[in-house]
Amino acid sequence: MIRKLTEQDHQQVLAFLSEEPSINLFIIGDIEAFGYSSEFQEIWAEFDEQSTIKAVLLRFHQSFIPYAKGEFDTTGFVSIMRQYTQPIFLSGKSDIVEKFESFEELSLGKKQVTFFAECLSDDCLGDNDVEVKKATIEDVDRIIEHQSSIEEFHIRSDARKMLINAMESNTGRTYYTTRQGVITACVSTTAENSISAMIVGVCTRKENRRQGLATAIMEKLFKDVLAEGKTLCLFYDNPAAGRIYKRLGFKDIGKWTMYR
Repeated sequence: MIRKLTEQDHQQVLAFLSEEPSINLFIIGDIEAFGYSSEFQEIWAEFDEQSTIKAVLLRFHQSFIPYAKGEFDTTGFVSIMRQYTQPIFLSGKSDIVEKFESFEELSLGKKQVTFFAECLSDDCLGDNDVEVKKATIEDVDRIIEHQSSIEEFHIRSDARKMLINAMESNTGRTYYTTRQGVITACVSTTAENSISAMIVGVCTRKENRRQGLATAIMEKLFKDVLAEGKTLCLFYDNPAAGRIYKRLGFKDIGKWTMYR
């Protein structure tokens, strides 16, 4: 049986999702931030005969994220997604979302697969003497200017608004380094919730690369987030970046697929 969830289901669904907190970072974060009754967000669950949750499906605007621990009613979830304007955006753990590829009516679009890694402790982190600062609202324009200066960094038109919203809602933070008053490198988190956080936006000015600045920032950020009892996770598709993250204590836990 599939039904839409309400606030009364919160403890049960959170317990179900929390068994894989990194993989479910986006679903958990959206539930904590927007609940069950927002017009742009809904969440459904499939239950077995013992009223135990088998799978969930989150809608956030036109984006959908399914999650399950075994076999689930894919057709039932497709019937829900078909009720919304196509094309939709679908993302999630690769072995789950790839079950939807055979449903042509979903118009899934271009497929992108990345590695998904998590870090549970700071045992691999060292100490350094690089001064790392935590950004405030007053630093937002400097952060956006820095990110815009990075050729490989693709910045959204609403990046400034998103950065401010993240700081004000405590769903994201940014740490950075400077040299002669100019930001040289920065790293951010996004989708932070009560138990996990996603690392994003790792970028260093070209002239300041290979100086360990991004690594120093990540070590500071990681220690702060892990000290709060949260799990850290990230996507990567660059093997060289993957080697750096693994030296900092990250381990691959699967693959994440997005259709755009």
